[in-house]
Amino acid sequence: MSRHHRSERTGILRERHAARFATALLAVLFLAAAPRPVRASSPVASPHGSFQAECSLCHGAQGWTPARISPKFDHASYGFALDGAHRAADCKACHQSLDFARAETACASCHLDPHHGELGTACEQCHTSRSFLDRAAMTRRHQETRFPLIGAHVAADCRRCHEPKPSGALQFVARDDRCQSCHLSDYQGTTNPNHAGSGFSLQCESCHRAITWHSAAFDHAGSGFPLTGAHRAVGCASCHAGGVYAGTNTACVSCHQDDYDNTTNPSHLQMGFPTECATCHGTSHWRGNFTQHDALYFPIYSGAHRGRWSLCSDCHDQPANFATFNCLGCHPHSDQATTDAKHAAVQGYQYLSTACYSCHPQGKH
Repeated sequence: MSRHHRSERTGILRERHAARFATALLAVLFLAAAPRPVRASSPVASPHGSFQAECSLCHGAQGWTPARISPKFDHASYGFALDGAHRAADCKACHQSLDFARAETACASCHLDPHHGELGTACEQCHTSRSFLDRAAMTRRHQETRFPLIGAHVAADCRRCHEPKPSGALQFVARDDRCQSCHLSDYQGTTNPNHAGSGFSLQCESCHRAITWHSAAFDHAGSGFPLTGAHRAVGCASCHAGGVYAGTNTACVSCHQDDYDNTTNPSHLQMGFPTECATCHGTSHWRGNFTQHDALYFPIYSGAHRGRWSLCSDCHDQPANFATFNCLGCHPHSDQATTDAKHAAVQGYQYLSTACYSCHPQGKH
């Protein structure tokens, strides 16, 4: 083959190789530019377990963290409304795990039970979500027990009565509701009067009220000696000298012997008056209260004599003779009056009470 032919053949081969290379290069570029098919991937597991809600309620497009709870998120729709102090609580305070579906709603799941299970797990019976120290529901619940809270007990701190006990001892259930369980030291320390030394009853409510220790209100009528009149204002020690209360003598002279002995107008001792002061006196004051005088002797509380006397000696001359009295001491007659025919008929009676009263009924003259 001539040199010319060989050269021509070589050029043709080169052109063919160049065309093939160009075709292959175009194929590569076409495949590189064509969109690749999307591979199917497995779904990402939610860290919140079976909890289902729109992600946008808590997360934004910028990223999963930090979470920002939308106002549209309704916690109540998932079985637990956020009320009171729960509204300000951090989510992780209750949801320590991101698996929200496993969160418990019982109070004890978040709050340590200071009652050690004595009162059950229904904290809402005594507490509200506003505060554990909200006493409103607690007090209402206490009213259903055998010791309703009244007076100063309403404001008392729970631990004043429910003191911490050793492990295993009941602190809230089956508590002793007697006064002495809390107030024995008050009973033993009281000296005016001395409660322990005088053998007072440990039932404080027989004298005291739940409002205050002061102004004791013992029902003295139950002792057989009701306190009336001035006796109501007398201190206990005035009658119960030496702190003796049981078996105290109720006779008037047990306290008023000196009053009886020292009275001179009239002299009770000289005249032998009865020592039962109530015969003539009331408990309001020492002034006479001779209501029996009208029915038994002479009307001084009724008729014209009412209010005309102040002392026994006004009608009974001294030395007193209380069996009779002389009308002329208060109603003297002139000589002309004494010679009156009507009075002459009764002169022999010396105008004593029965004579005057026979003509002057009800003291009219």
